[in-house]
Amino acid sequence: MSHGRPGQTPPPPPSIVPTEGWHCAHFYYSFDRAILGAFDADEMEAGRAELITILNPDEGLVERLQTSIVSGHKADFGVMMMDPDPLKIDSIHQAVLASTLGPATQATYSFVSMSEVSEYVPSVEQYGERLVRDGEVAGSEAYEAKVNAYRQREPMMRKQRLTPEFPQWPATCFYPMNKKRKVGENWFTLPFSERNSLMAEHAQSGMQFAGRVSQLITVSVGLDDWEWGVTLWARNPEYLKEIVYKMRFDEASARYAEFGPFYTSYVSTAEEMLNHCHVR
Repeated sequence: MSHGRPGQTPPPPPSIVPTEGWHCAHFYYSFDRAILGAFDADEMEAGRAELITILNPDEGLVERLQTSIVSGHKADFGVMMMDPDPLKIDSIHQAVLASTLGPATQATYSFVSMSEVSEYVPSVEQYGERLVRDGEVAGSEAYEAKVNAYRQREPMMRKQRLTPEFPQWPATCFYPMNKKRKVGENWFTLPFSERNSLMAEHAQSGMQFAGRVSQLITVSVGLDDWEWGVTLWARNPEYLKEIVYKMRFDEASARYAEFGPFYTSYVSTAEEMLNHCHVR
């Protein structure tokens, strides 16, 4: 059996598990009140208990699971999940639809993506080169201190991008986005150095919200209708408004970005969500 040309690294064996990062999915659901009204008290109690178990992150059915109450009419609740195995994620979605309350639970939107370390996140060496471009003297005490600090942060930064913990901050927001491919505004025809500079400016804007907003960018190129998914968590919903407003003035966003629908929600347990939605 051929294993490729001499000197070539053989391809990894076929698998649905990524070699780096996890699968990610956002699901949004609404309750059909007419169907809910047909449930008797025993069915409602059993259905609630079943859904609470399915959406319990401590069950360990997937690596990460978070339920939230959606604000507005687009959905009643959302579920965000991450796991190396995409079928484990989808099994939760199928369990929701197949549950006792499933006939009254309508899926309204979904988004599938994968976690990644962006090509614009610098290596330690690239970070040092950036410092020099910004005026630091290579080998100086200040230069070495900054490089060493970044070297210590870099593994945790990679881990948080690839296998992140979900913050328990109360407000969260999800939206998909593309980079433009229009004449005169084609992100993908820009040289890497220019794209890298624009994204560095964009990152600096986001860093001003450290301690108030946590962000996860997942890639959906080839997986869904949009190219990236942006998930934000905030200590207060006003910070969601402020960070999106501020970052839209950056050229990477103002000139080159296109945005899909926004889903704003509030982190909750499954039981809190059911009570809020009057499913009881």
